[in-house]
Amino acid sequence: KFREEMIFEPMGPVNNHEQALYGLRYSLTAWRIGSESAFHEDRGYFLWDAKNKQAMRCAAVPRGMSFIAGGTVEPDAKEFDLAADAGSETYGICSNKFLDEEFKTVRFEMKITIHSNDSFTYDQDTQIQIKGNPNLFHHTDKNTLNRVG
Repeated sequence: KFREEMIFEPMGPVNNHEQALYGLRYSLTAWRIGSESAFHEDRGYFLWDAKNKQAMRCAAVPRGMSFIAGGTVEPDAKEFDLAADAGSETYGICSNKFLDEEFKTVRFEMKITIHSNDSFTYDQDTQIQIKGNPNLFHHTDKNTLNRVG
């Protein structure tokens, strides 16, 4: 069990030649219930490319890992999926040497369900190949976040 806080800040447009991205800059911090010390944090962006109907999550985790997960999403979608794969040059995963050799993240999947302007649920699966184990480890997280303040 854990509690988490996501802080969002609107941003955009970010112009890449004819591409215009709009999005949310975010920070995520998670604590075990009853603990004052965070056990996880990441920082990044949720981005939207309306012309190409692409939603993206770009994240950096201070363990030496980053990813860009993406997917095709209709503008009025209330539920959508984002994914990243190790080795992909578009929606991919990059890790430091230690993690790549010992705990290689090979796939990241995230489903987002928007309930209202004040609430959404995420369900994600980070698939890790642990050295010496032939089976993938599925690190799963799911939570419903509600706007506060």
